[in-house]
Amino acid sequence: MGQNGNPMRFQSPRGTEDVFPPASDRWLWLEGEFREQCRLFGYGDIRTPTFEDTELFLRSSGETSEVVSKQMYSFLDKGGRDITLKPEGTAPVVRAVMEHGLYAPGNVLRLSYVTPIFRYERPQKGRLREAHQVGIELIGSSSPEADFEVILFTVGFYERLGLSDVVVSLNSIGRDQCREAYRGAILDHAKGYLGSLDAESRAKVERNPLRLLDSKDPKAAEVIAGLPSILDFLEPESAAHFARLQSLLDFERVKYRVEPRIVRGLDYYTDTVFEVVSERLGAQSSLCGGGRYDQLMKELGGPEAPSVGVAMGVERALIVLESMGASPPVGTPSAFVVCAEDSLREEAWRLCGELRAASIACQLDVEARSLRSQLNQANKVGARVVAILGPEESAEGSVTLKQMESGEQKRVSRGCFVEEVANWLGL
Repeated sequence: MGQNGNPMRFQSPRGTEDVFPPASDRWLWLEGEFREQCRLFGYGDIRTPTFEDTELFLRSSGETSEVVSKQMYSFLDKGGRDITLKPEGTAPVVRAVMEHGLYAPGNVLRLSYVTPIFRYERPQKGRLREAHQVGIELIGSSSPEADFEVILFTVGFYERLGLSDVVVSLNSIGRDQCREAYRGAILDHAKGYLGSLDAESRAKVERNPLRLLDSKDPKAAEVIAGLPSILDFLEPESAAHFARLQSLLDFERVKYRVEPRIVRGLDYYTDTVFEVVSERLGAQSSLCGGGRYDQLMKELGGPEAPSVGVAMGVERALIVLESMGASPPVGTPSAFVVCAEDSLREEAWRLCGELRAASIACQLDVEARSLRSQLNQANKVGARVVAILGPEESAEGSVTLKQMESGEQKRVSRGCFVEEVANWLGL
């Protein structure tokens, strides 16, 4: 009971949502398309825990990142351990690869995941406190062709979903020497603006100047506009890597634009960083983000393992599909078995089993209602074909089939009824 004596009405926590049919059918379809893309590219599924030691994210994402400083769901468990609900998928995958010895230098490891992530932020369209991502990690290659493969996978996945108008926003943030020099350039340039920046932006300049590039302070935009491009600070090796990646994207005619202000929100990135954007998302135009993280495994105590990956938001992709008026497949039964008499119900269940054995989705009314009510139920759930079993059909070993859309009916023998249903369904 509530404090006022009335029964409590439980609701999903702020920033989360319940997903159920028909919406959940669209989720399953999207995840199925992702898994098929993984099969085509040779990425194997990995599943990591929903929570990890907090230190994993402090060391991987960086204490100055917004994810760590503001958004993590962290708590002490009953054993006094500092635990965090995972805010992103890459660090847990790298931790698992290290723990179980899945990577050996010289090998290339391709892994994929489907996971919830948790970030404490203001809920808005396409940005929830519990969100869901699909992602891939290519571990063990420093080649720009690995970056190209991950971007090609990502763009191809969105094309599978029907999102052909996406654009890749691409940048290189170089390596340690480049970033150190660029941090100095930001500091030199920002000195004259510090008084006009908000406290958060000033703290970013002092702790990690690169973080200023993803500041939401309008005054920071003025500072950023006057900055030189980070591309001017790239070491020769990073510049050659970036040029080769662009030539591969040009060859494959992938739509992209170079955006020197993209740095991504996690500190483990090196060299290539990218986002895939859709203008249909409005201000929150990014569908996904990824990049190269050559030092992450070594920083976590493992071997050096140059790697690249991407994480794609499920909710955001579905929002874009909805804005397009797209109608992903909905999981309605193809067939519905109608039983005219209670004495025939066992036989009706057998008909269902035969259809399902042929991979034809079907339902049977478990309430044993009237013939009319069963037909209404078949229509309600969207069945395309109804198989009617009555005394006459049972006696002569037949089934009456009805196409719900056209109303056409015909009686067929039990021996070929599954084939006839499949033909009517176009299978």
